[in-house]
Amino acid sequence: MIAASLRKPRALMPGDRIAAVSPSWGGPGAFPQRYEAGKRQLEAAFGVSVVEMVHTLADADRVAANPQARAQDLMAAFADPSIAGIFCTIGGDDSIRLLPYLDLAVIRDNPKVFLGFSDTTSLHLACFAAGLTSFYGPSIMAGFAENGGMHDYTAGSVRQTLFSHEPPGLVPVNTEGWTAERLGWGNPALQDQRRVLQPADPVRVLQGTGVAQGHLLGGCAEVLEMVKATAWWPPLDAWRGAILFIETSEEAPPPGFFRYWLRNYAAQGILGVLNGILLARPDPKGDARYQEKLEQVLVSVLAESGLAGLPVLSGLDFGHTQPMLTLPYGVQALIDCASGRLSILEAGVR
Repeated sequence: MIAASLRKPRALMPGDRIAAVSPSWGGPGAFPQRYEAGKRQLEAAFGVSVVEMVHTLADADRVAANPQARAQDLMAAFADPSIAGIFCTIGGDDSIRLLPYLDLAVIRDNPKVFLGFSDTTSLHLACFAAGLTSFYGPSIMAGFAENGGMHDYTAGSVRQTLFSHEPPGLVPVNTEGWTAERLGWGNPALQDQRRVLQPADPVRVLQGTGVAQGHLLGGCAEVLEMVKATAWWPPLDAWRGAILFIETSEEAPPPGFFRYWLRNYAAQGILGVLNGILLARPDPKGDARYQEKLEQVLVSVLAESGLAGLPVLSGLDFGHTQPMLTLPYGVQALIDCASGRLSILEAGVR
C-alpha cells in the first residue's frame, strides 16, 4: 500500500520554530492585523515561535504574480533544519501554480509537519506524492486567528494530532457548535468579537453498516479538481482501500457540479476501490439545505455506481466552518456505522 510507505514528521513541541508560508493568497499582506492575531494566538496556545519566510508578508498582488517565489519560500522552509513545522497563513485558489517549481525530493528528505486546508489541498497531494504525511487542518488566519480566541475543539485536535505521539483515537463530538459567520477582517474592532455559533448536529451515517477501515486521503473538492491528471494526482493504487475525506469551499459550489466531480471519481475507478467516505459540514452560504443537497448527490452517485453499501459519514468538522479538526494524510482511520463515529487509529507524527 502506497500510504503505508509515507514518512512521518516528528511531533511538535513547545519551543519549536514554525514557518509561516503564504503559498496561495497573500492574506497577511492584505490583512496584517488578522495575521498577527493568528500568530499571537498560535504562539500563546502552543508555546511555539512563528517565523516568516521571505515573501510571507508581501503585498498580495506581488504574491499572486510570483508563484515561483512562493515555492521558494516553501522549499526553504522544508530545507531549514531549524524549522520543525510549516503552517500556511491562508488558502486561496492557485497553489497549483507552484507545481513546476517544487522539488519533491526536498520535501521527502526533510520530513516536517505541514498544515493547512482549502487551496492547500494541492500541496498536501504534493507531499503525498513526495512520500510525506501532512495535515489537513486550520491555517493561521482561519482557525488560529479565530475571533475572540481559538475554539477549544480546534486547539484540542491540533494538540492531539501534531503534539502527541499517541494515535488521536475516537474523534470527539463537537459540543461547541459551528460558525461560518462573516466578520470583516478589515475592521480591527471585530477581532475580539466572538462569532455566533450554530448548534452542531450529530454526524450522520448516510449509508453503510458495520465498520470500515482505511487510510485518509482527500481535501477540498474544488481544489482536487485542479489537481486531477497532474503529476501530484494519486494513482489508483493510492486510493485502493482509502477513506476519502471531501469538503466544499466557502464558495458553496452548486450541487450539480459536485455530482459531475463525483462521477469523474467513478469513471477513474476511485469510488469503486474506496473503503469509505467522509463528507464535511459545509459552509452553507445562506442555503439552509446545502448540506442536505450535497448528501443527496453523494448518495445518488454511489447508487448509480453500484456502491449503495459503501460506508459514508456526513457532517464532520474538517470543512470551511469553525471549529475544525486536523486530519493526517495516509494514516489509518475507522468508520463505525453503528455509532456514527470516526476514529483515527494511527499517529501522523513519530
